[in-house]
Amino acid sequence: MIDLFLRKGADHRLRGGHLWVYSNEVDSQRSRLSDFAAGDLVSIRNANGRLLGSAYMEPSALICARVYSLGEQRIMDIPLFTSRLEAALAMRQAVFKKPFYRLVYGDSDMLPGLIIDRFGDYLVMQLNNGGLERYCESLLTALVVTMKPRGILLRGDSRIRREHGLATDSKVVFGEVPPYVGLEENGVQFRVPVFDGQKTGWFYDHRMSRALLAKWVKGKSVLDVYSYIGGWGVQAAVFGASQVCCLDSSAQALDDVGANASLNQVEARVLTRRGSATEVMASMIAQGRRFEVVVLDPPAFIQRKKDLKKGIVAYRRINELGLQLLQSGGLLVSASCSMHLSRADLITAIQQAAVRSGCDVRVVEQGAQGPDHPIHPAIPETEYLKAIFARKA
Repeated sequence: MIDLFLRKGADHRLRGGHLWVYSNEVDSQRSRLSDFAAGDLVSIRNANGRLLGSAYMEPSALICARVYSLGEQRIMDIPLFTSRLEAALAMRQAVFKKPFYRLVYGDSDMLPGLIIDRFGDYLVMQLNNGGLERYCESLLTALVVTMKPRGILLRGDSRIRREHGLATDSKVVFGEVPPYVGLEENGVQFRVPVFDGQKTGWFYDHRMSRALLAKWVKGKSVLDVYSYIGGWGVQAAVFGASQVCCLDSSAQALDDVGANASLNQVEARVLTRRGSATEVMASMIAQGRRFEVVVLDPPAFIQRKKDLKKGIVAYRRINELGLQLLQSGGLLVSASCSMHLSRADLITAIQQAAVRSGCDVRVVEQGAQGPDHPIHPAIPETEYLKAIFARKA
């Protein structure tokens, strides 16, 4: 392992447990980034030569080294992957009775750049940088031994990979994986399109917030905006909603909403509407449509910190439309997966939307990412998800 020396005073974050090394923290005289290739294993050392940990290199990226082991010199090999996977699995099995969860959540599981979602006997994996790709074979060996899956799908079509100029094809790298796999969440059954669905095909992160719906939707009309394949909407119907409308721009996603509603025998109470969220919502308002529960779970409006101001306006606008579609006494569920948007900023956007809509709201409950998306205390970026349950007065 090659030594990577940091500038004087640039070691404080790693000593505090952080796992990222930025390119401007490297001592360019002792460790030229041009001498490294993606995936090279390095021993991180401070200016005095003290060992801080082991990392793999991404020399052309702002985060040029990602630490996978603190305080020791350790090779990224099958035993390391096996120990990390066993620890991640034990954490999930302690919380979830059934094998449906995010098995690996990157830095929080000391496997930076790696995402693995488990759908029973099938695994869907994302390698979000080129450095980690060099160790794919060792990772697969450890996965097969630890998890004994029937099949592993490697999804390469993430936004991060596109931005880094990496290959974006997806392929089965072990066994066989069917086009749709099953899962159970909060007692509700789903079939998930793992090859061409969003991300890995499913969003486990909102599991706990979706469970909160049960006490709010019984006998109520529900609008699920940005519904995808019905994670919120179909569960609301199973929880007793009188009628659910799932709104999405994707025809395929709405076909899957119908299939998932039928799977749970609630198809008579689940309708779909295709189109742009803002356009359809505005049309519904003009038509006098109203709902007792409105769920807003949009894609990330803020991808980069510089987009924060424009993104807050987008969140305020969608919440304003949601409140105008909500009956008095109804419940708005407003979610955000934008890491750069704080919980306080989202609540402020909801309050501004309420003022512009001429109504009052009160936050009655809040949700966050589930325990299969653990937050690393030293890395605030691992906390990104929030859901605000607000009652319209």
